[in-house]
Amino acid sequence: MLSARAAIVFALAGTIPGVALFLSGAHFGTVPDTALYGLSIVSSAFLLAWAAEASETEIAQGLAVAFIALIAVLPEYAVSMSFAWKAGQDLAYAPFAVANMTGANRLLIGAAWPLIFFLFWLKNRGRAIRLERSYSVDVIALAMATLWSFTLMARGSITLIDTVIFAAIFIAYVGIIMRAPSEEPELLGPAKIIGGMRRGPRRGAIAALFLVSAVAILACAEPFAEGLIHSGTSLGIDKFTLVQWLAPFASEAPEFLVAGILAWRGRAGVAMGALLSSKVNQWTLLIGGLPLVYAISAGGLDPLPLDTREVEELYLTAAQSAFAVAVLVSLSFAGREAILLLAVFAVQFILSAVELPLPFEIRGESTLTSSDVRRIAGTIYLVMAVYTFVKERHELARLWRSARKTARDPGAVHEEDADLHAHVA
Repeated sequence: MLSARAAIVFALAGTIPGVALFLSGAHFGTVPDTALYGLSIVSSAFLLAWAAEASETEIAQGLAVAFIALIAVLPEYAVSMSFAWKAGQDLAYAPFAVANMTGANRLLIGAAWPLIFFLFWLKNRGRAIRLERSYSVDVIALAMATLWSFTLMARGSITLIDTVIFAAIFIAYVGIIMRAPSEEPELLGPAKIIGGMRRGPRRGAIAALFLVSAVAILACAEPFAEGLIHSGTSLGIDKFTLVQWLAPFASEAPEFLVAGILAWRGRAGVAMGALLSSKVNQWTLLIGGLPLVYAISAGGLDPLPLDTREVEELYLTAAQSAFAVAVLVSLSFAGREAILLLAVFAVQFILSAVELPLPFEIRGESTLTSSDVRRIAGTIYLVMAVYTFVKERHELARLWRSARKTARDPGAVHEEDADLHAHVA
């Protein structure tokens, strides 16, 4: 098994090919070049994740959770913003910015959340993952962002007003959780080695990893994004689909791995909390940043336009987020909910890639198109969300009270949760 020190060395080495390719201007072919740029981005993502975890020793735990969630998805941001910048010069790139953003969000909830539960079940045979009451703030923030996201579809664009709204939600969210009391962090693998250093070397190592990762991401994000599009053409794969799933899967792999290890080691609640925080920042800052970057690139205030497919993708993603909020109203995540999230995600993913014959016609079509699949899957999510909200309606007031109490005094809620855990233990 790869040692923690060796993992750091391999990740550092992995950032080199893409940067070298960028600086030298060498060209081995569209697919090989894209793979090398992708390797550098994935390696940078691992380094960022380890450095961000180690930084828990330097900053308050509440802020560290949001900081880690933000840093861990920086490669994802870089790719999405690269497409948004290109869209400011050529609108043909606009769909890819939305594709990358929606893919990242759906992958997080549809695949990563169920993964955490199944690891938790395999390890403990538990029936549900319980979240601390302080996570009520995360759920409320996600609910607010999700509600606002439905207005994007009605307008058919993402505007600078949306940037302000999403940024305000995220700032308010971070402003609350950063006041939570600190605890001794439990670091794993490479992050444990870095965090265990003396203060001076530790800070130097963290800064160095951030710097190396930032340079690699800045050098590789644009050619990787461009390469994905051309690779789709070369390989005969739908370009939108390739951008939507390959880039997010590559850039978020380290986050999924860390959360999985936490769940396997009996800290499923912490793992779910980290992924929930990631969802909040992706569904606020990531989506809100697109029109801002687009406007700067275009040199105007025009909104980022959405075509029919982009509206459908946003509808499906927002509907999935609505069901995710409904599931967590009770601050618990059970097996049946994990199965539903995974099942709808997997079926939609598979059916979107094929066309099935139908015994009847839908809008004059005798086959089930990918557009039909997106609309149906989104509606299924919404139906399940409404059903779950009605079923858990008595939990809504409790969730709101917990969020308000956490906003007023995060320390008191944290102590009450700790006392409850001690009593249960």
